Amino acid sequence: MTEARFTLLAADGAARLGRIDTPRGEIRTPAFMPVGTAATVKAMRPESVRETGADILLGNTYHLMLRPGAERVARMGGLHRFMNWDRPILTDSGGFQVMSLAGLRKLDEEGVRFKSHIDGSEHHLTPERSMEIQRLLGSDIVMSFDECTPFPAEEGEAAASMRLSMRWARRSRDAFGDRPGHMLFGIQQGSVFHDQRAESAAALRDIGFDGYAVGGLAVGEGQEAMFDVLDYAPGMLPEDRPRYLMGVGKPDDIVGAVERGIDMYDCVLPSRSGRTGQALTRRGAVNIKNARHQDDPRPLDEECGCPACRSYSRAYLHHVFKAGEIISSMLLTWHNLHYYQELMQGLREAIGAGRLAAFVAAFHARRAEGDIEPL
Repeated sequence: MTEARFTLLAADGAARLGRIDTPRGEIRTPAFMPVGTAATVKAMRPESVRETGADILLGNTYHLMLRPGAERVARMGGLHRFMNWDRPILTDSGGFQVMSLAGLRKLDEEGVRFKSHIDGSEHHLTPERSMEIQRLLGSDIVMSFDECTPFPAEEGEAAASMRLSMRWARRSRDAFGDRPGHMLFGIQQGSVFHDQRAESAAALRDIGFDGYAVGGLAVGEGQEAMFDVLDYAPGMLPEDRPRYLMGVGKPDDIVGAVERGIDMYDCVLPSRSGRTGQALTRRGAVNIKNARHQDDPRPLDEECGCPACRSYSRAYLHHVFKAGEIISSMLLTWHNLHYYQELMQGLREAIGAGRLAAFVAAFHARRAEGDIEPL
């Protein structure tokens, strides 16, 4: 089987242009991964997701292990065949969702015992079981099992959590074994503490991974604190491996993180916003439910080539959202994912041409203009 590998193609400051080659196709970086939590990107067909420009999707280990079950997915031929997506898939480890369970979990050195939010059944998730689940799913990029440190956390609490994650990272590496064509990513922790981030990065480099994630951000610390960490954390990780910022984010979060050397992103924001009537555009967010759009024949964005903008007016999009029609979620989600992929393509081109600063300045200036004036 073809080896999976990362190639760094160009740099502009800390920003990086690259490519991850996998047996299921290439992933152009910087890359945004739409989130297919339960083997589907909500309101989208896989073919439509690909049409937006996405090279890779994210699947959710926690949700898929509970329903329909990793063993069942494996019997159905793996996650790619099950959901009709023949390109790369990254699966998270389940650590973040387990953290969010709070009162439903018990954590110790071995792993996490928790009750399903679906039916109350009890489960035990360990680094070894997380690797097994992701193998059964057939993930192309597997995430090591970690504890996502909550924010805020005292320095001692954050250190203990980070060191537990590093011990689990070692066990994840051992359990992953030798799987040609598949990649295992380690996850840096350490909250907002520089010395802990450095310790975590050193431990991960010692273990050795195919890629590295910056974890424990986008958990309530705010953009300024997140950028403060990203000013140094990516540089602690190997330059010849992809760097992934988990759970990010808003368009301006992504642009700022690209400037700081991050290669991969995922977030539910574009699809969730689409289902709640929010369109994400070059001029910022547009709430299509607002009455100002009900008589507006113009598209959401005259420069956008997605189906929502090509064929439908703001008035129509306002109407179907207010009427609760399914097509509203479909069109707005498609638009948002198209916008994200268009943004990533713009970032890639700008880095390759050495003009990222100009691209970023134009990005912020356009957003500062705000939405088009009402008719």
